[in-house]
Order: sequence, then structure tokens, then C-alpha cells
Amino acid sequence: MTKSVEESQKDIAARRAKGEFVRGVSQFRSILGDDPDFPAEPGRYHLFVALNCPWCHRVTLARNVLGLQSSITMDVAFPGRTNDDDPVAPNLWEFNPSRVASLTGTTLPECTPETGTGQNYRLARQVYEAEGSKEASVPILYDKHTKRIVNNESAEIIRMLNAQAAALGASDAARPDLYPADVSTEIDGLNEQIYVGINNGAYKAGFSSDQAVYAAAFEAYFATLRMLEARLAANDRPFLTGNRFTEADLRLFPTLYRHDPVYYVRMKLNGARILDFPHLWRWLCRVHALPGVAESNSLTHCRQGYFGRSWNNVVPLGPFHPMSYPEAYGHPELA
Repeated sequence: MTKSVEESQKDIAARRAKGEFVRGVSQFRSILGDDPDFPAEPGRYHLFVALNCPWCHRVTLARNVLGLQSSITMDVAFPGRTNDDDPVAPNLWEFNPSRVASLTGTTLPECTPETGTGQNYRLARQVYEAEGSKEASVPILYDKHTKRIVNNESAEIIRMLNAQAAALGASDAARPDLYPADVSTEIDGLNEQIYVGINNGAYKAGFSSDQAVYAAAFEAYFATLRMLEARLAANDRPFLTGNRFTEADLRLFPTLYRHDPVYYVRMKLNGARILDFPHLWRWLCRVHALPGVAESNSLTHCRQGYFGRSWNNVVPLGPFHPMSYPEAYGHPELA
């Protein structure tokens, strides 16, 4: 398996002290099928996710487009993490389907209790604590037989789900190969550009507290969008590597799905909307229309999760021009 694109951890404390957002490195890195402790079997594995998290969105996308919904079970955390008055700690992912979202004034039907471990844990952190780990992130790929975490690096999870899809119980009917050998080098190059400029770049812009760091991330983000727009415009290709939806498209989608309704404001990425890039917009609508993609996420969770953690906890109601989201993703002609 190709090594995941990860952020350098060099001088991490000093960089964070200067206001830079630096993403950590996941610690659980076993590979389904390669590790004898974790054979690829249908019904054995479970996912812990939060729908507002774009790294989790990669995984729910892969699960859906590969047709693994019935063979890999899944729990969904509430999009807002625990509050300052939580009896354990603030800022933790919580499986609490009774929690009310401020955006809707109701509970969120996608949220679930924790069902993967058999322990009915409330916090994702408790899944890690059972293995002596201090990590607390999602997604988590979990083995229900051995009661162990397999992997918590989203890039590796989507790669292994694709490689082991048949053994995990996916039907061959209309199932894409997300990492075809003939364009694997091209996908790897795109993955690095997309991760640095777009996926992690959005967080570099939105969560850094230094103006120069923000400005550099802002410029890199839109430079990468312009590059991708030009790439799609070449021969009017439907997907990033040509006529096939691949892992490169899957990894780009979660960030662009969030851009207009969330990141434009929350991540201070207000240079342009995806709607202002006609080829990227039509690509976004095209991917959103693929089987299983729309069901893989929720903009209600995204809005609640990002804005519900802002200083005043108020969630913006727009945008509604030229159309509300995600309804707009059904209208490629808007670009």
C-alpha cells in the first residue's frame, strides 16, 4: 500500500505556538488482508465516524460507492463535540443521539449510540482508552471480533476498502475501482496536491491564528482550485483522471462539498465559490449524483459541527442564492 500523504511533524510545538495549524499523525495503521490479525471478511468490521468531519466523509464515501453499507456497520457521532461542562472533558466526539442541534432545534436522525464495541461507550476516546491509547479522533475502523482498532488513518482506510471490497462483501455490479493500476501514479500525484492545497489547506487557512500563515494557505488553496479547473477543462474530462471516478475524485469531494455553504465563511476562504469555477461545479454535481454519494453525508451536520464550535455558537442559515444547498448540487447548469 502506498504511504499516505501526511503533514511534516518537524518543529510541531514551535509552529503551533506561532499560530500555525499542524495536523497530527494517526497511530493505528494495520492493513486489512495484509495483517493476519485482520482478515477481510464481511460483517466483521465497524466504522466510527462524524459526518461533519471531511476525513470521515472520505470513508463514508468509499463505503457507499463500493457497496459496503450492509457488510460494514457504522456509528455516527453528534457533529458538535462535548462542551466545557462535560463530566469527562470538552472537545470530544460523542455518540449521543438524544443531543439537540441548535440549527434545527431537534435531534439529528443520523446520530447513533455506540454499537461497535458492545460496551455502549459514550465517547470515541473510550474506544482508544480500551487499547491504552490517548488518541480521540475519528474515523476509526474497528474489528468487532477481536475488539481492536484496525486503523484510524482515513487515506489508508479508503485504500484498503477498495482493495478488499469483494472479500468484505461488496457486489461486483457497477462497483468502481478507486485505484486502477494504469493511473495509480497519476492518482498519487493528485492526492498530494489535493491534500496539501485543498484538504489540509482549508484547515491551514481556517484554524491558523497568524495572518501570514493564513494568507499563504488561502493563496495555495485557490491556486490549486485553478489548477484543477484547468485540468477538468482539458478535453472537458468528467473526472480528474479522465472518464473514471477514482480515489483522487473521492478525496477532493469532501472539501469542495463544504466550500460554498461552510468553508467560504468558516474557513475564511471567501476568494470565490466553487460555483464560480464552471468545470469544478459541474464535476461537483456529477460526483454528488453518483449512487450512494448524496447519502454519505449531511450538510446539516457540517453546518452544526463547524459553526456550532465558533465563538457564539450561532449557525448561519444561508446561502440560499442562487439556490439552497445541497439542492444546488442537483443543478450543474447554475455555473
